Amino acid sequence: MGPAVVRPPYARRAVSPHRDPVGTIVPVYEEHQHRNVSGGGARAAVFGISDGLVSNVSLILGMAGAHAGAGSVRLAGIAGLIGGAFSMASGEYVSMRAQSELMERELDVEREAIAADPEDERRELAALYRSRGIEADLADELSVKMMRDPDLALETHAREELGFTPGDTGRPIEASISSFVMFAVGAVIPLLPWLFTDGDTALWWSVALGALASLAVGAALSLFTGRSWAWSATRQLLISAAAAAVTYSIGHLVGAG
Repeated sequence: MGPAVVRPPYARRAVSPHRDPVGTIVPVYEEHQHRNVSGGGARAAVFGISDGLVSNVSLILGMAGAHAGAGSVRLAGIAGLIGGAFSMASGEYVSMRAQSELMERELDVEREAIAADPEDERRELAALYRSRGIEADLADELSVKMMRDPDLALETHAREELGFTPGDTGRPIEASISSFVMFAVGAVIPLLPWLFTDGDTALWWSVALGALASLAVGAALSLFTGRSWAWSATRQLLISAAAAAVTYSIGHLVGAG
């Protein structure tokens, strides 16, 4: 019997096992995949639809709680949708652009340092490898190889020192558009009933659609986080319900006053 084969923790499952030259069965593991989250679009989409849903269902129920007319509720909902979508998009763009510019500035500093004193940067890289448990001779050898190619040297220093690679500085426009669209999608859901009906009928339809959408958004979020979809959906529902209850109560009190 051959030696036991330890399955790597990162492999998903064995596929197409084969035997090596001495007869030991060696499983071939399916390569694990990662989602590309560096651009910011996926994060902006998730936050956008969640914010649009929570903010507009709260606004609409707050107006309904104050016994405002259907026209006023519709106007508030449309204003909340448009204003919120532009606010989210501009905020996402500015924040991601600032982050991207900061990363690019740090890359420029590192690029200038590599060009000005490559040997000092090589020693710095070797010291980083040694601090992570690599033997001194191997750390020196790796650092020499990395520094031979300026592009590879920059990528390695950026990854080891700054925590990102030159191609992962984010995409502000993508994040901005994603945030705008998804906020509008979330915000229009509780508004839909007020476009076709009014009064208590529209109110309860807004509550029902908001609850269903909250569950769906929470479940979708679990696809990104890997957490339990039931917990993620319940959490999103509780957040939306709490915000809606508070604004409805305030609207009712202010309207009554």
